[in-house]
Amino acid sequence: MLIFEKAPFLNSTTIKKEGTFKRLFQYIKPFKFVFAIAIIGMVINASIDALFISKIQTFIDEGITEQSSTVLAYAPIFVIIVFLLRGMSNYMATFGLGWVGSKIVMNLRQELYEKIMSLPVSFHDSNSTGKLISKITYDTEQLESACSKALLVMVREGAFVIGLMTIMFYHSWQLSIAILVLVPFVAVVVTYVTKRFRVISKRIQQAMGNVTRQSEQMISGHKVILAFGGQEKEKTEFQNINNHNRQQKMKMVSTSVLSVSSIQVIASFALAAVLYMASSPEMLKSLTPGTFTVVITSMMTLLRPLKQLTNVNSEFQRGITAAKSVFEVLDEESESNTGTIVKDSIKGQINFKNLSFCYPNSEVQVIKNLNLEVEAGTTVALVGRSGSGKTTISNFIPRYYYPAQGQVEIDGVNINDFELSNLRSHIALVSQHVTLFNDSIAANIAYGDKKVTRAEIEHAAELAHVTEFAANMELGLDTEVGENGVLLSGGQRQRIAIARAILRNAPILIMDEATSALDTESERAIQDALDKLMKNRTSIVIAHRLSTIEKANKIIVMEQGEILEQGSHAELIQKQGAYAALHQLQFSES
Repeated sequence: MLIFEKAPFLNSTTIKKEGTFKRLFQYIKPFKFVFAIAIIGMVINASIDALFISKIQTFIDEGITEQSSTVLAYAPIFVIIVFLLRGMSNYMATFGLGWVGSKIVMNLRQELYEKIMSLPVSFHDSNSTGKLISKITYDTEQLESACSKALLVMVREGAFVIGLMTIMFYHSWQLSIAILVLVPFVAVVVTYVTKRFRVISKRIQQAMGNVTRQSEQMISGHKVILAFGGQEKEKTEFQNINNHNRQQKMKMVSTSVLSVSSIQVIASFALAAVLYMASSPEMLKSLTPGTFTVVITSMMTLLRPLKQLTNVNSEFQRGITAAKSVFEVLDEESESNTGTIVKDSIKGQINFKNLSFCYPNSEVQVIKNLNLEVEAGTTVALVGRSGSGKTTISNFIPRYYYPAQGQVEIDGVNINDFELSNLRSHIALVSQHVTLFNDSIAANIAYGDKKVTRAEIEHAAELAHVTEFAANMELGLDTEVGENGVLLSGGQRQRIAIARAILRNAPILIMDEATSALDTESERAIQDALDKLMKNRTSIVIAHRLSTIEKANKIIVMEQGEILEQGSHAELIQKQGAYAALHQLQFSES
């Protein structure tokens, strides 16, 4: 169940070609009331500032020059009221935009998280973990900054600029006409700077992705780095990546500073022109001290919002670039789930027909015209050298990959015709690379099963010999395992994975080196549990230790994506082929 407001108009297929700006605005629509209040607050805030400057003429001409005690008496009250309203409007704008920005980022981050989860395995194979984490964290943070702080400054300071120019032209259009000279020059500077900001923002995002990737790689591979003395290598690589990130940010700072300085120099020429025009006898006759002060003050004050607008442009462009980066992922095709067949139970007969497969961005065929029949309730073992295609074959069954040619059938039905979650509910997987979550042992065993009872968890733990080591822990099965089971040994982690598969009780069992991390004594104990688990189930077993698959109904020897030979253990030994040679080699080593 989704925990955020997802608008129905956010379908990527209908808005994929729309501009980033327009698409981003779609996320504001659910909060348009608060957003409108924030905009009103910004406009009021800017208007009050402009009103305060406009009243300078009254204070000078009537209050001081004409010595009106009434004007001077009301001046303090006016100041208090103005700043009270200014504070209230600023709160409306800042809190409102902050609330809307945080909501947008929360929804977008949630949608991005769910999208990454729904993307096929091939996408994750071609994108580093660090890059994807950077999108969820850094890119969405940049987007929040653009939706709150940057937008606040742009609207408020933009309204302030309009207010100041209106006051200037109202009091003296002759002097104020000089300000129009600014427009084409400022437009040229802003156009160039905006393009520059977008290019640099893209580079900064890539650099941040590299920083995250390198950091994640160092943390996850910490033991290997220590064991092989790779500290200097990792330190140098991170220093280069870190410095590149700094250089890109300095380019952003340099561009921002140069643009601000350029606009201020241009503005100084306009200010000089005003002072020169004011010195003429004709203008001196028509100008009062108050009018002249208002025009000069407005023009001087105009430099501040122009500076802020130029500075905030960098943040805004970073946000837009971040939005593009996020939308690129959201527009990726999710796992295909066009199947409609839903079955409560299956027998588990699997047929591989004329399968051929190449990994993305590769022309090398990993599987070549493979045909294989696995009878329901039998155990088929896949053996062969590393890279011969054993794991790839097992990955076709839960539809992690799709064959380029041929098809896979379960009980005579093409697996593409199954509804995806229903298909996977009939499959239990025990991989060599065990993934555990930062939760208790019991929660990891019961992962994904909401209806399981405590008794069932304990029974699975007992069958997989998890209870043996959990009983020695203070909290037993409720002991936290740490991030990816870091607090457990490799054998303990693999036992939990086996217990998870036992609990699932699925008719199809895939075991990819399921006992590789176990010692001999543990392997013998668990092999008994696995034998019971595999009974009357269709089991695909990938193993390098041939002693663990001697009881398999059929053993398939793979070589470069093709079946080299197949048969029972006794039949293959009698053939004196590749399997017999491999068995003899392992037997002599042991």
